[in-house]
Amino acid sequence: MKETALVTGASRGIGRAIACALAKEGYDLILICHSNSDLLESLTLELKEKYKTRCACFTGDVSDYSFLSHVKKEVSKETPIITVIVNNAGVAHYGLLNDMEVSEWHHVINTNLTSMFYTTKLFSPEMIQRKYGRIINITSMWGQRGASCEVCYSASKGGVDAFTKALAKELAPSGVFVNAISCGVIDTDMMSKFDEDERSELADEIPMGRFGRPEEVGKAVVSLLSNTYMTGQIIGLDGGLF
Repeated sequence: MKETALVTGASRGIGRAIACALAKEGYDLILICHSNSDLLESLTLELKEKYKTRCACFTGDVSDYSFLSHVKKEVSKETPIITVIVNNAGVAHYGLLNDMEVSEWHHVINTNLTSMFYTTKLFSPEMIQRKYGRIINITSMWGQRGASCEVCYSASKGGVDAFTKALAKELAPSGVFVNAISCGVIDTDMMSKFDEDERSELADEIPMGRFGRPEEVGKAVVSLLSNTYMTGQIIGLDGGLF
């Protein structure tokens, strides 16, 4: 039976690249984005045409359990089981912690971390029942290093790392593997806050001398899907920076 993958934050950047990489490998797709409906629908049509894959898309807030419950209900009508979950949705916040509003803190934590609890709770039971599944969480090196003026973002990604390791131990007996890809500086829209001089200085700090590409994250996700023993790992994809 053809496998189906759920990808959050799929309309652009890393999520889009992951969706394309999975479609190329023959996966059917359930794609979710927060608000870029036009981009997501365009991607869905492109993947259907290019790879002849089945692809459904949903627009909504992954930090809202009722929205993801709706997705589960709709998906269950057509797809009996999702075998891959890629938790990619994420938001950043730059600024001093003391200047951060409480609502902003909750927005980052709920989007980056709590949403992973929701997708796991909703979509992993069928994996456990069939004793097969893959959960891949997209995290950041700042979850291990910490970043000044990105305390909440760093905390959320540190939580993702711990979530990954603990969940892997819990689900391993059921044949469900859980790993994370810890990204360094990837050239996405999140980099738009930097001017050319800042981008150049940042690239100089990276041993490989350049930013990562979203397509490289997509390839890393695909490479994890075929493993038969590795679980609970935080895999660095940072050009040697960390």
